[in-house]
Amino acid sequence: MKFGRAPATCSTFIERVILPLRGASQRDRAPAHRYSGPIQSIRRTRRGSAAVTQTLLDRLENWAWDAAVLGLGYVGLPLIVTMARAGIEVTGFDIDPRVVTSLKAGRSHIDDVTEGDLAEISDRTRYTSEISDIKDRDVLFICVPTPLAVGKQPDVSYIERAAELIASVLRPGHVVILESTTYPGTTENTVLPILGARGLELDRDFLLGYSPERVDPGNVSFRTSNIPRVVGGASPTSTTAVDLVYRRFVEKVFTVSNARTAEMAKLLENTFRWVNIALVNELSFVARAIGVNIWEVIEAAATKPFGFMPFYPGPGVGGHCIPLDPFYLQWAGRVAGEGTRFIELAEWINTRMPRVAVSRVQDALNEQGKALRGAKILVLGVAFKPNVSDHRESPAIECIRGLMEAGAVIEYSDPHVPKVIEDRFALEAVPLTSERLAASDCVLILTDHDAVDYANVLRHSTLIVDTRNALGRRGLGGDTVRLL
Repeated sequence: MKFGRAPATCSTFIERVILPLRGASQRDRAPAHRYSGPIQSIRRTRRGSAAVTQTLLDRLENWAWDAAVLGLGYVGLPLIVTMARAGIEVTGFDIDPRVVTSLKAGRSHIDDVTEGDLAEISDRTRYTSEISDIKDRDVLFICVPTPLAVGKQPDVSYIERAAELIASVLRPGHVVILESTTYPGTTENTVLPILGARGLELDRDFLLGYSPERVDPGNVSFRTSNIPRVVGGASPTSTTAVDLVYRRFVEKVFTVSNARTAEMAKLLENTFRWVNIALVNELSFVARAIGVNIWEVIEAAATKPFGFMPFYPGPGVGGHCIPLDPFYLQWAGRVAGEGTRFIELAEWINTRMPRVAVSRVQDALNEQGKALRGAKILVLGVAFKPNVSDHRESPAIECIRGLMEAGAVIEYSDPHVPKVIEDRFALEAVPLTSERLAASDCVLILTDHDAVDYANVLRHSTLIVDTRNALGRRGLGGDTVRLL
């Protein structure tokens, strides 16, 4: 359920971001600092800070602090686990009492945190839906969703509500850190005024910074502790404080000049991927038209040891970040008077890919003298990426919807997603048996989970449309296989 103020508008963005940027002080335009030495070598940037702020910096430097995390989803909960493993006492807060009850019972609701993880840190963690329970914690993290509103405008209402909750318990000596992905200026021009509304002042009473979350669900090699973090503050003193905080539980920290820079860095990361995925999706059309395997082309290009980074085509772009974040940057640029043509073109290409996948199925069936209407289609994989259970924002949902609208009969199999409930359909996963494969008119691979026996899929299927090159990457193929 959404809560808080209405989504941001162009007028509020101009008032909160553009005008303050035009009047930015020379202090805010100072060069970025890279802290590569030990924590003790970091110099204080505001020698005139109030005593409470100086005491706070001393506590951070000496690791004498505890924390609270607002928002216990796929960002907040792994953050709690990482901090607790570093010896930090942490309180987790969420407005959903079901989440809190589950965590208190030692049950995790996300893939990347196991019940064993929760048991390991149980003596250093607690969970609550009462905001008053976090008031005595020193460092407060905001890890809440930032979805899109109508018209693909940024919706920062979750951030605003979280800031309001913190403001209700804010005291001298607090450090507040926003991790939610958002447009440049949110920390300084949205969160800061809310925190200061009751008379407390930045640098005198509390510190405020930003460090964009970097999470890759399902990736066992990169977790919160070993993913480098970018940090920036709403003031130089805040920047120092946030740097000190993350150095306690993250291996590498890169400090930038202010929060706005850190906010835009995150948008650049995911917009870079959005645009390059669109490029390779478009090139897949060209490759198909001239009879070339686009995956072989990419594999060949990737042998160049410099100047090339491989991206791959697919039935669409899924997840919580890449399909959303470019629109935060696009919107901010538009309001600031700058166009973002690459982002717009990438949107046009990437959002049509589910329809392209449906068209490929239809073409493949037509080659065998069959119609899409009435055809039995077995979809393999509905999660937004391999080896996870989350199907929100998955392009597979749009593909299934398109197939159903065309009259196809749909079943799906996914070892990680037992059921899918959407506005216009509800499905339960079916076992991936040899008999079911043989009975299907077409098998459509949309998510390439490792747990699937693709050799068996190839052996028993009469027609396969592989949008992920799941078979080719495993050295499998044949006359029954069609690529995207």
